[in-house]
Amino acid sequence: MATTTGTADPALNKEYNGDSATHDHAPTNGAPVQQRAPYDYGGNPLAHLNTGESARFPAFGGEFQPGLYKPTTERKFANPAPLGLCAFALTTFVLSLINVGTRGVAEPNIVVALAFGYGGLVQLLAGMWEMAVGNTFGATALSSYGGFWLSFAIIFTPGGFGIQAAYTGATAGADDFTNALGFFLSGWFIFTTILLLCTLRSTVAFFLLFFFLDLAFLFLFLGYLYASHATTSGNLLKTGGYFGLFAAFMAWYNAFAGIADDSNSFFVVPVAHFPWSEKGRERRAIKSERAQV
Repeated sequence: MATTTGTADPALNKEYNGDSATHDHAPTNGAPVQQRAPYDYGGNPLAHLNTGESARFPAFGGEFQPGLYKPTTERKFANPAPLGLCAFALTTFVLSLINVGTRGVAEPNIVVALAFGYGGLVQLLAGMWEMAVGNTFGATALSSYGGFWLSFAIIFTPGGFGIQAAYTGATAGADDFTNALGFFLSGWFIFTTILLLCTLRSTVAFFLLFFFLDLAFLFLFLGYLYASHATTSGNLLKTGGYFGLFAAFMAWYNAFAGIADDSNSFFVVPVAHFPWSEKGRERRAIKSERAQV
């Protein structure tokens, strides 16, 4: 969420603190600076207005940082996390619709384009920018899932790399490809579990993203390993698809939380800090201080 602590950076402030009116653009002819009254939104309780002496920082939910929120007053880069989250969300959304069998579509070929161009390339670039802004968790997660989508696209490129065709030779077993794909997804399940553990001191919205994604990988890799049992495999893959849809919507939600602040939105997206997190303890301390006054 937007924070109101710390020293303001005048270059980043979008309001002039301490004034009851908002300044207009400074004229170039040396005339006095004109002022205009702030717009009255009719007492909208969802209008989030900057009342503290601080720059308008982006919301915590989209920072892709499980630790404490880091101010951006000394940083010259934008927040790359919402871009990476949106790239992940859209690609996961389309593949999950196919996994649940929406409108009878079974082939994942359409996802190859998204996996190369958006979920892969764009998310990888967002991960590299997370590294530039000093966010180790965001760089590791976004870059890795960008690599996941690129590798997924390589596997399923029709007639391109011949990976799936290599498992249909005379010496190959009937389930070699699905078993190999299960091994592939099981590794991503382990990796996502590690990231999930790193979100336990962040926000509920951030935790749920990795929780649903972890379950999606779990059911998908089990579904491919049990491919010889058609009914069991189908149910497992469909369940993984539903959890993939949940993960996609949570990724969009966290991206929205990272984009929407009081410079472009009338409300702040709630991300629900865990009570044992640093932010949660800070808020309890503030409430207790107010209660004692």
